Amino acid sequence: MSTLRNKVQLIGNLGNDPEIVNLESGKKLAKFSIATNETYKNTKGERVTDTQWHNVVAWGKTAEIIENYATKGKEVAIEGKLTSRSYETKQGEKRYITEIVCDELLLLSK
Repeated sequence: MSTLRNKVQLIGNLGNDPEIVNLESGKKLAKFSIATNETYKNTKGERVTDTQWHNVVAWGKTAEIIENYATKGKEVAIEGKLTSRSYETKQGEKRYITEIVCDELLLLSK
């Protein structure tokens, strides 16, 4: 059961081309967001689509694959873990962000 702890699996479409960061250490970082859609009928029987946006980061080889093959609109399946972090803006405001650290990626679009 321990393999189920903090595991995220999503299928969605990239909202923009990934942002690729080459770090001084030689590591590569990819930042991108994916949209997932859920369709349901409301109380009036109307079909409603709810879109949720998810921030995703990937490191190393996974980031290289994303850099070379993933572009805006492509459908992908990702697996990873949910993380939260905080940072301070230049104005001194504390901001919080929740993102998925992607361990595995599957390109679904042709």
